Amino acid sequence: MRYAPPGLCVNDFAVLRDEDGTYAVLHLQGPWTTDFDHLRMETSYGRATSTDLVHWQPQGTPFGNGLPGRFDQQAVWTMHPIPHGDGMAMFYTGVSGLTPGGWPLQSIGLAHSGRTDGTAWRRHGSVPVVEADPRWYRTGERMGWRDPFVVRDDERDGWVMVVCASDASLPVEVSGCVALATSEDLEHWTVHPPLISPGDVDELECPVLEHLDDGTWLLLGSIGATRGFEAWTAPSLRGPWTRRGPLGPTGTYAPRVIAAPDGSRVVLHTTPRQVGLTDTGQRCRGMLAQPKSLVVHGDCAPRLQWWPGLDGWLGEETDRPAPHAVGDIDISGPVEITLRTDTPGGGRCALAVGCDGKNLWITGPDGTRLGETVLTNPATTLRILTVGEYIEVYADNVFALTTLCYSGHPAPWTAFAEGHERPVPVRPVRLPDPHRDDASAIWPGPSPR
Repeated sequence: MRYAPPGLCVNDFAVLRDEDGTYAVLHLQGPWTTDFDHLRMETSYGRATSTDLVHWQPQGTPFGNGLPGRFDQQAVWTMHPIPHGDGMAMFYTGVSGLTPGGWPLQSIGLAHSGRTDGTAWRRHGSVPVVEADPRWYRTGERMGWRDPFVVRDDERDGWVMVVCASDASLPVEVSGCVALATSEDLEHWTVHPPLISPGDVDELECPVLEHLDDGTWLLLGSIGATRGFEAWTAPSLRGPWTRRGPLGPTGTYAPRVIAAPDGSRVVLHTTPRQVGLTDTGQRCRGMLAQPKSLVVHGDCAPRLQWWPGLDGWLGEETDRPAPHAVGDIDISGPVEITLRTDTPGGGRCALAVGCDGKNLWITGPDGTRLGETVLTNPATTLRILTVGEYIEVYADNVFALTTLCYSGHPAPWTAFAEGHERPVPVRPVRLPDPHRDDASAIWPGPSPR
């Protein structure tokens, strides 16, 4: 249901699908730690495989830093592999070192593989293939030139690359943009002015381009300040681009779009954890969350919904406590649903979901607000998922809120509304690796007293 390699955390990633239908995820990886130094700790990619996008098996490390003296000697960051010839081409971020002010020097490299499973990479030379052009983008101090994403050009022969960059014409704190480059052969690139430069974003990371069935385009970008991601749409790659607003709530990051086994489009993303697996621990790099269905209809804003591919991991409905569960509830007015209590078998509420129509929230011990959002329209149904410390809420089937809570003991779910309490049946979640006990395992709940 969620994945991280044994003892490590997951950051930005890419998803491939091999000829036999097997999925492979390449991801940045590093230790669980409060002080995370991405220059010393993100120096290789992990790899895992799956047949269903839920149960992932770790497969080791397929790619790492370049040799001393090269543009990628310090760190390798976000990647994007694409089919090319009989194998694959992978564009990736290389970090050579630091500026005098301590800022990472970033550029884009290229690697090739004769295979389609995300292994056997060899670098294309020892220099980057795309670098920031100072006419439009900040270089040196406070630069950005990372997270490449490459697609076929929809207007001419060749390729289009988008890159996380910093617009040189804007103040640093609002300079996050998506840069544009084009190529005819994947090796020689021409850099152009920004494709998107909102003017109110500090960092616009992990851009994703998706060509939709009606010929239009979708762009997803992670927003550094909010730790969520937003959507833009356009009739063609070069625009004009229309901002559609948040697609994932705060706490979801680094989205990728992939075709699910049933052929539908889904979005995978990362989710954080907290150091020490306690409510007082600082947030750190996290895990790969389960897929969501990507829904795009006409001129409506894109949205993420519950993916039916997860239903096979749910058990029979029960009123008994379940540490990992999904529950549905119809609402007609203010309601609060208790999910955990502070002691086994009852006691005070330690985790609850509340909604008064348009306001949706999650509270922890003593009613502390852990997360909240304002819905576009009043909700009539809620679906709640808990997997370990991770909680998701869907309002009228749209992914609306997520947070973390390491407190409380499983209890029968109960809904309190209009002065009355009623049980909420749940369907227990079957974990792909229920016996896993390393640092990346699903949090099992508080230790027995």
